[in-house]
Amino acid sequence: MTLYGYWRSSAAYRVRIALNLKGIEVEHKSVHLVKDGGQQHHADFISLNPQQLVPALVLDDGEVLTQSMAMLEYLEDTYPEVPLLPSDTLAKAKVRALANAIACDVHPLNNLRVLQYLKDEAGLDDTAKDAWYQHWIVTGFNAYEAMLRDTAGEFSFGDSPTLADICLVPQVYNARRFKVPLGNYPHIVRIVENCNRLAAFADAAPENQADAV
Repeated sequence: MTLYGYWRSSAAYRVRIALNLKGIEVEHKSVHLVKDGGQQHHADFISLNPQQLVPALVLDDGEVLTQSMAMLEYLEDTYPEVPLLPSDTLAKAKVRALANAIACDVHPLNNLRVLQYLKDEAGLDDTAKDAWYQHWIVTGFNAYEAMLRDTAGEFSFGDSPTLADICLVPQVYNARRFKVPLGNYPHIVRIVENCNRLAAFADAAPENQADAV
């Protein structure tokens, strides 16, 4: 398999974590989201992903998967030995709810193309753009922290890392990058610290990627 990603992409970060947790080796190819006008907009990548977003996962048979959450579900179904979801149906739904609270409700509002639009088309200056970013992080983290009161153990759901943690860790990385205070989120901070003690998470961190600059 080949994973097309970018070192700072939250969605690619998720997939790297999952691959590491499951012990799956893949070839990594960098798609620089800023250089050359954004390599995701080049014809060769558009042929892989018409959405012009990373990541894209090319399977051994040449099939291409897009959307990180779809990739995570594929990996879970195909390599079930290290599960990312509980077996119980209700528990599984709760983990997916936590994961989607980040992947569907926070991350899309703060994605690079949204920030570029706010600056280049809507005319927001950096202060206003950062305020937008921080507002949606705080809104999402307020909810996630409250949800954790019913689900958390050492990790977001119980005492093993799940799909929820795979989504949470990259979003906290971004929150810190944009200087969002995390003092109101003790459960989130503790869980992310627990995750980052594991090699699967640490090795997937942006600064540890070959294309990091």
